[in-house]
Amino acid sequence: MMLRACQTHLRIGRARAAALALALLGAPHAGAWAQAPGAQAQAPNPQMAAAQASFEAMPEAERKAIQSDLIWAGQFNGAVSGAFGPLTFRAINTFKGARGLADGVLLPTERVALARTAQAARDLAGFRILVDEKTGVQIGIPTKLLPRRDATPSGGSRWQSTDEKVTLDTTASPPGEDLAALFEKATAVNPNSPRKVTYKLLRPDFFVVTGETPTGRFYRRLSAGPQGLRGFSIGYDKALAPTVDKLVIAIAASFEPFPTGPLPTAPSAVAGGAAAQPGVSAPLQPAARSNERYGVALVLDERTALSAAPAVDACRSLRVGNRAAKLRLRDDASGLVLLDLDGAGAAKPTGLRAEAPRADKALVLVAYGNDAGKRVAVALPGQSVQAGGKPALRAPLQPGQAGAPAFDRQGRLVGIVIDNPSDKVLIAGVAPQRSYALADAAAIQAMLGKAGASLPPAAAGSDLSTGAVVERVSSAVQPIVCGL
Repeated sequence: MMLRACQTHLRIGRARAAALALALLGAPHAGAWAQAPGAQAQAPNPQMAAAQASFEAMPEAERKAIQSDLIWAGQFNGAVSGAFGPLTFRAINTFKGARGLADGVLLPTERVALARTAQAARDLAGFRILVDEKTGVQIGIPTKLLPRRDATPSGGSRWQSTDEKVTLDTTASPPGEDLAALFEKATAVNPNSPRKVTYKLLRPDFFVVTGETPTGRFYRRLSAGPQGLRGFSIGYDKALAPTVDKLVIAIAASFEPFPTGPLPTAPSAVAGGAAAQPGVSAPLQPAARSNERYGVALVLDERTALSAAPAVDACRSLRVGNRAAKLRLRDDASGLVLLDLDGAGAAKPTGLRAEAPRADKALVLVAYGNDAGKRVAVALPGQSVQAGGKPALRAPLQPGQAGAPAFDRQGRLVGIVIDNPSDKVLIAGVAPQRSYALADAAAIQAMLGKAGASLPPAAAGSDLSTGAVVERVSSAVQPIVCGL
């Protein structure tokens, strides 16, 4: 059995319990507080309030990592939302068991034990989060249970067990289909069919349906977005429920129908050769040699690139992509630098957003990160903010990403990160969100004006997906290698 059986105190049938657990994963904002129908409301628990305060003091990524690990440890069947409620409180205490006080707080040693337990379960299942190239969804696949992969007749992807007793399908359709109409069809009663719906939930942007047949169980989720409808379904032999029910909860928790930003990274290695556990802070392993530092540059034309001063300070040599570079202009007022590139290269000028984005505007950053010792392009989610009355953004940046350009959802350049990210730890596999200074459009044009150059303004257009933004701008975003 891949996961321990999840203990439950609810006096309801097993199929209904599984349906409720899975439905919670379809309601990320309410899942942590949900309780069974008919359960009595409890008086405020001072112990739980103290545990909640401790939990909420953690970074969001670590809170979600704990909930994810509790799912894999077989203790939690709620949403990985980062919100603390009775389900999280009870799950932590169930995991702690005889390890310590049932106070809902994980001590550092207990947190490590939880991470190890969860990772052992993931490894046993061969659980891997990937982006399905057929549909664009991000989803976790237990590859040891579902080693067979194929395409579906509808154009999605299919993962299946070798005995064909477990099948997972992904689906996608363009805008135009009615989510509510599909929900009605999925839940319609057919007196001639033995299929029985055990739970159904319809929200404006998604639905969840769970059910069973005389020999099997099924779970389906379908989500609506600007790109259309995306979802997945899984069906499995009822005899496998003790194992697969828990895996379905983990799969549903990993599901992102319209993912943005980089794929969740694998745990980093730590000193001594032990694997870093998910959610436990571990040193970020730098890809850089001791005599190199990294940054990001935006190529403006075939011979010129723009970056941030921290990316090139004290460099004895510079490369932008595969081309040697040298400093032409450093502008202390904006924190930007202009670089001359050797040789020739094609580059499409980046359009500049003339107006400043409003506060909390969603942005897409394109940078470079470490992947097994190599620098690879990554897309990162950002948010426009103000810091001390000056333009800034919030983003999960890492060392080596100074100079990263930020774009709006229409692919227009909004600004350049001029701070030097210094976080050297990952929390749940990602860098924490921080606020970074941004050279905005006005600062960029003023700096370029000193060199007798400018960027063309870009007209407003339709919002694009993260992938479409990256595709539009990625050829102009290049890594900097600084020789020290």
